[in-house]
This record gives sequence, structure tokens and C-alpha cells, in this order.
Amino acid sequence: MSDAQQRIDQLVKNNDIVLFMKGNASFPMCGFSGRAIQLLKASGVDTKSLITVNVLDDAEIRQGIKDYSNWPTIPQLYVKGEFIGGSDIMDEMYENGELPTLLGA
Repeated sequence: MSDAQQRIDQLVKNNDIVLFMKGNASFPMCGFSGRAIQLLKASGVDTKSLITVNVLDDAEIRQGIKDYSNWPTIPQLYVKGEFIGGSDIMDEMYENGELPTLLGA
């Protein structure tokens, strides 16, 4: 496991909600990351308690998270150590009520 993979693993396992994204909760740097933050807020998540990782700040993490999850796109949401998906999956889960339930809203 690479250094980046170990860092990702620790973040995912030691925090309840982690969003790997472009930018941060206050300033998303792409539409999909912005949508993910909107969905989390709409699901009752306080973005101050949310751990976000800006993949634009670290090329190793940017590639590493894709390898870690075997998922090609950013953003990626992890809840209690489990990979949930990107903004499209979050959208679906929000629409059918699963996301707020999963996030304990």
C-alpha cells in the first residue's frame, strides 16, 4: 500500500463522513463537487463537521483515491469507512431517501 493509500485509508476509517472532492465545502471547484456538498447539506450534514479532502492539492491523493475505491471519478463519499459513490449515486440516494437515512439526519 502506497503512502497515499495509507493516508486515504486512515482518513476513511477514522472519520464518519469524508468527501474527496475538488475544492472544499466552502468553495467547491467543480459542479459535481458542488452538487455533492449541496446533497450533504440537504441531508442534514453540518459541513463544519464534514471532512473534505481537496484532491487538487495533492496529485498522489487525486490518483490514489481512484485506485483505493476502484472508481474513476471525483467526488467520492465515504460514510463510516464505506465507499458510497460519486455525486450521481448521491443524487439517486437523496431522491429515494437513502442518503439522509445513511447520514443519520
